[in-house]
Order: sequence, then structure tokens, then C-alpha cells
Amino acid sequence: MYRHQPPKQTTPAANPLLPGFHPDPAVCRVGDDYYLANSSFEYFPGLPLHHSRDLVHWRPIGHAVDRPEQLALDGVRPSGGLYAPALAHHDGRFHLVCTLVDGKERSGTFLLTAEDPAGRWSDPVWLDDAPGFDPSLFFDEDGSAHLLGTRQIDEAGHTEIWMRALDLDAGRLTGPEHVLFRGALIGAVWAEGPHLYRHDGYYHLVVAEGGTEQNHAVTTARSRRLTGPYQNNPRNPVLTHRHLGRSHPVSGVGHADLVRTPAGDWYALLLASRPYGAAPGGRGYANLGRETFLARVEWEDGWPVFNPGSGRLEEHTEVALAPHPWPRPEPLDHFDAPELRPEWNLLRTPRDEVYSLTERPGRLRLRLLPQTLAEQATPAFVGRRQQHTEFTAETELDFEPVALAESAGLALFQNHDHHIRLSVDAESGSKAARVTVRSGGVETMRAQLPLEPGPVRLGVRADGQDYTLLCSQHPGRWDKLATVDGRILSSQLAGGFTGAYVGLYATGPGDSRSPGADFDWFRYTEGERADQE
Repeated sequence: MYRHQPPKQTTPAANPLLPGFHPDPAVCRVGDDYYLANSSFEYFPGLPLHHSRDLVHWRPIGHAVDRPEQLALDGVRPSGGLYAPALAHHDGRFHLVCTLVDGKERSGTFLLTAEDPAGRWSDPVWLDDAPGFDPSLFFDEDGSAHLLGTRQIDEAGHTEIWMRALDLDAGRLTGPEHVLFRGALIGAVWAEGPHLYRHDGYYHLVVAEGGTEQNHAVTTARSRRLTGPYQNNPRNPVLTHRHLGRSHPVSGVGHADLVRTPAGDWYALLLASRPYGAAPGGRGYANLGRETFLARVEWEDGWPVFNPGSGRLEEHTEVALAPHPWPRPEPLDHFDAPELRPEWNLLRTPRDEVYSLTERPGRLRLRLLPQTLAEQATPAFVGRRQQHTEFTAETELDFEPVALAESAGLALFQNHDHHIRLSVDAESGSKAARVTVRSGGVETMRAQLPLEPGPVRLGVRADGQDYTLLCSQHPGRWDKLATVDGRILSSQLAGGFTGAYVGLYATGPGDSRSPGADFDWFRYTEGERADQE
């Protein structure tokens, strides 16, 4: 007898799932819970973690690297550091593998473990015989563990995907190495980011290919045997936007990781960019960096099909899971918690105390460290990701500089050679607000405004690539200092793999007697606010 089956409850997802700099997503499911890790490069804490119950709403739960003694990011170059983690759950524990690139003390592939991803992660177990980058874990049905990795084989960017068995108890690779794949297309470069899955009697290998810019793509291969040979998918690439041209609003699509729901539905989390602002020969500059997107995956003829019917990333996707939203974080941070909120990052591993939340309760006090934003160091900088093309960030700063080298304020940061500062500096026995643009390592002061003693509000309003810097010492009145070209905050001009940050910073001479710069609050909102009050 035919019985009516009620339709599945679904949750609409708007892409990107995680706006702003959240590249190289790695996802795993444990029961009804989903966990996500992303690359973080030179930022600390590193390897941000999110939790979801519907693959749509994600809440931050911490970082896998959150203790200075875990590993050293000291002095690491911009876009060096922590690359492309992979996350798995096996035998009651979470396992995360990642590569530290160009570390000053140590580089290479390492393994972290935790019983609770929101809790304390282990110190790294270094896998010294795991060459290359972009490792991932695969646990077969017999319980055996295997490590996949990517190795560059020539200067032109050709790579190969290799695999070896992994002894988790001993923390070392065992047995012979197997080369599984060298890319789907003739002359393919940067076949990387491998992930392996079991489906319908096959081992399916999903790979990123073509480099992480315009030509990025997802390709797949399969084999009846774990060690291969792997048959190239005749439909490769299975997802890319490179054929859509530079005018398409979403580009650089790739680095997919698949996850299966308890009901048997498959989805992919992957990265892409949203360039904006006019640019020669196409669509603009990706200040937001590479972001985390979602796609549906169905299986046809034993092969995965991404977003069937369109074959590209969609602005909205229905997920066949019941909605499970989390409380939204307040846009205003009063700095009254015992720890910084999880959206905040520092640059590289802190060895000196960068900030205090207790010396002046209810305020973030930044030390006047001698390191500056123009160095490959760990300055007194506390920043969060830019997540919108139009946003307003504001803060109130209580700071009376007494030496010419003392400075504090707001910063829009891409790297040490490309950033914008709205600072409060000493000026002829008093103080002044200044706008300084550092582009290609060259600094230009764009505006200056004398200030009275006392607290000052600082703000930035972004309207596309126009960033307007403002300050106020009187309620309801904002002074516009300058509007600057924000394209220097994009990887297209600054290079590298990261997105723009907006945050708070301070610096001063090493012998400064000042206790620091005190920030009463910080607010980040989408759209306009500061000069609308």
C-alpha cells in the first residue's frame, strides 16, 4: 500500500556559509554534529573550529592551536604558517593533521588530537617522514588509518598525491608509499588538498586542482582498491568557475571536503572568493579572502555530481536537515569577559604579553610593544576578519601619548607591507589623529587632525573599495579624515592567501613607561553606522 511520506525538513543556506577569510574548509560529522576547521596561516590562535547541527548555522568553538608552547609561528612570513588542515573522528577521538610552512623553528606535517573539539587539543606529533603539504586522514572500514599528502615534483607546480599507513599509537607512518594521482587534466598543476571517501564499493579521491586563483577546480578519481590504480573521472573537472570568466561574482572555486548526513545526503564544503571593485580585464579584488561555501552532491553512475542542474556554486542551497540556529553574537564587544571572544586574532605566536583584560576591567589594554605592523613580528595587534564589502567598525580609545614613537588606533591589515592605520599619535606636546597608508612597503600620511585631551572615537566605513576614516571627540559629530583606496588589502595587489583584517593596535619605544592604550569597546556592523549617528 502506498503511504504518503512527509517531505524532509530543510534549512536554506546562503553562500558563503562563513564570510571573510575562512579558506580550506575541512569537515567531519559525529552523530548529528558537524565540525569544521579552516586554515589560518600566520594568525594566532590558529586553525579556527566551528560547530553546526544543520550544515548552515555555524558557531565558533575555539582553535586547535591556542597555546604558544604548541608550535612556533614566530617570524613566519605573510601567508606562511598553518596550511589546509584536515579533520577526522575515529574511535572516540578527534584527529587533525596540518602543515606548518616556513616556520622559523620547525616546519612540516603534524597531528593533533582531542576528545572534545571545543576543549584542549594535544601538543603536535610531528610526522617527519610526511613530505609536502595538504595532508588528510582516511580511516578504512577495517579501522586502519592512512595519511594522504601532496608533494611538489618540479618547479612548474606539478604535484602528486601520495598515501601511507599511519600508526596512531606510535605517531609515525608505516609501510610502503603509494602514489595515487597526479592530476586529472594533461599538464595539470597544483593537484592538492586530497580527501578520500568510501561510496558504493569504490574509494573516491577528491582533489583541488589548477591553483587557488581563477583556475581553481574540483576533480575526482576512483578505485576498487585503496592503493589504486585510480580511474580519472571522465566528467572532470566536476566543479569550477574558471570557464565563467573573470566577470563572474564568485571565482577560485575548489578545495572541497565531502560529508554525508545520517539520512544519506551528501554535501561539499569548499572555498571560493568574491572579488569586487573595478579592475582591468575583469572583476576586482578579493579583500575578504577565500571563504567557505556549500554545495549539494549527488551520485550518478558511481560518480559525484556537484550542484546537479547548475554545475556551479549557487547563492542559496537547501540542506535536507532541520534548522538549528545558534544565538547571534553581539556586534558590540565591551571587553568585559575574562577572555577575548573567538573572532579575535593576534599576529604570530605571542611571547610577550600583548594585551590585558584585567588591568582596567571592561577595557582592552594593548601594550606599547616596540614591534610595529610594518614588521614580520608579533606587534600589539588584536584583529578580526573583514566579512562584508560594506561595513563599519568603531572603537573608543583612551590614550595620551607622551613620546613621538607612541601610537595606537584602528588598523585595516593585509600584511606588513600593505595596511591602513587610523592612529592617535603625539604631536607638539598634544596629540593628533592621523591616517597612514602603507602600500608596497612605502608609507604615506594621508590626513592629520589635532585632538583635545581625553577619549576619542575612531571609525572606518567601507563602501566597496572606498574606506573612509573618521574620528569623534564630541557626541553626534564625526570628522572625516580621508577616504582611501582599499584595494591594497586584497591578495591581488598584496599577494598571499589571506583576507583583510580590521582591528586595534598600539606601539611604542621599548622603554615606554605608559601602561598601554585602553580600548573601551569595539563594534563591527554590516553597512553604515558611524557617520549616520
